[in-house]
Amino acid sequence: MNGNATVSVGIFALFIVAAVVLGLLSLRGRDKANLAEWSVGGRSLGVVLIFVLMAGETYTSFSYLGAAGWAYDYGMPVFYLVAYLAIGFAVGYVVGPILWHYAHRHHLHNITDITAHRFDSPWLGGAVAVLTTVFLLPYIQLQITGMGVVVSTISYGTISLGVGYVVAFVVAEAFIIASGLRGSAWVSILKDGLVIITLVIVFVYVPLHYFGGFGPLLDRLVEERPRWLVLPGQGKESLGMLWFATTGLLNGVVYTIFPTTVAGYLGAKSPAVLRRNAIIMPFYQVLLFVPILLGLAAVFVVPGLGDSNLAMFELVVDSMPAWLVGLVGVAGALSSIVPMAVFMLVIGTMWGRSILGAHPRTAPHQKRLSQLVTFLVGLLALVFTFASPTTLVQLSVLSYQGLAQLLPVVLVGLLWRRMSTAGAASGLAAGVAVVAVLVVSGNDPLLGINAGLLGLVVNFAVNVAVSLARPADTPADRLAVPEPREAASVRV
Repeated sequence: MNGNATVSVGIFALFIVAAVVLGLLSLRGRDKANLAEWSVGGRSLGVVLIFVLMAGETYTSFSYLGAAGWAYDYGMPVFYLVAYLAIGFAVGYVVGPILWHYAHRHHLHNITDITAHRFDSPWLGGAVAVLTTVFLLPYIQLQITGMGVVVSTISYGTISLGVGYVVAFVVAEAFIIASGLRGSAWVSILKDGLVIITLVIVFVYVPLHYFGGFGPLLDRLVEERPRWLVLPGQGKESLGMLWFATTGLLNGVVYTIFPTTVAGYLGAKSPAVLRRNAIIMPFYQVLLFVPILLGLAAVFVVPGLGDSNLAMFELVVDSMPAWLVGLVGVAGALSSIVPMAVFMLVIGTMWGRSILGAHPRTAPHQKRLSQLVTFLVGLLALVFTFASPTTLVQLSVLSYQGLAQLLPVVLVGLLWRRMSTAGAASGLAAGVAVVAVLVVSGNDPLLGINAGLLGLVVNFAVNVAVSLARPADTPADRLAVPEPREAASVRV
């Protein structure tokens, strides 16, 4: 290992150990046998911890690798990320408190709990747990893969991808099994601090180093790569305005019922915390412009990259001192580890309560089952990463669009008394089937429209038709109730 690699990896290792210790320290003074403490942070997280936790869910390894890669390959279409997150926070201002009140009133822990309670149907809750696992598992593998890429790159190629995969798995499991959601929030403080510091430095340093400033970089883009600056960008005519609008709208609404987002909602100590967070979070997304800009800069500096996901880190490793490469690597790695840990926790909690612990069990027993599943699902993703790296990655195309089909079951059902179990289940099945057929057949988007949105339209249509034919008479206590006027106010 050369000198640069030694310095970079040494800094990386120091901060990774600090992250594990920080996660474990979050347990001090907490009830370790309490399932709610482990799965939703004891429903006591304040504005700061909810902010860093949910920021960690929006700024993952994809933000470092995929956003820069998309900017490098296609240009303007990558801005759908900024669009859908802005929509998601606006919608979450309303949806978050609804889900918080419902779960708090009935002592629920996740979207499968909410589904099972609303429809008085444990089997439907279990079905949602299975579907959610299928659609979240690829995200765990992608975070493991992203960690491997980061570790290998910042070590100047001296550490293999495989070692990076194992490090991601071990670090995430080390604190999430013990400390749960609160541990992820504590580690997110370190992660988000490093993200902000390193991205600001990179944002200023790289354009100055390669182009002499932002002006010359933007001038070159306008003169030499104008297609990168307008829709549909470079390379895919299907990524036009209709795709941009439908994808931004769909992902923005779905973000509010995304299983890990709901985990953050339910961990808050009050709805006011969620509203404040919804107001603050859009400002954090300004950081997404950094990897996007660097992806565009890489078009000129490293043309013809075999793997466009390396666009940002190629510039960083090539131009910056080893100690700073190590810091950027830590920020990128923690952006893999924190969301990966929460994904595993959510899946573990769903199975521990809705499937393995569906029959009357004590909370400590459900917690142990949830922790076991958390470990096993991470191990499964790690095995797939080594044995069949493309299998789950191919499924990731379906992930967000598949999770979109949960919207009627998880949210709309809380507001519509007549929605029946048969309607919810048949609509969910129809929506997932439509998405699967369109994606597998290569028809996503179809006529420029996101396949997930088309599936959701079919989902709603089938759900409404079946529910009107066989309506439910849902008791009032299983529906979301209006929030008290005094509780709805929020000081900004």
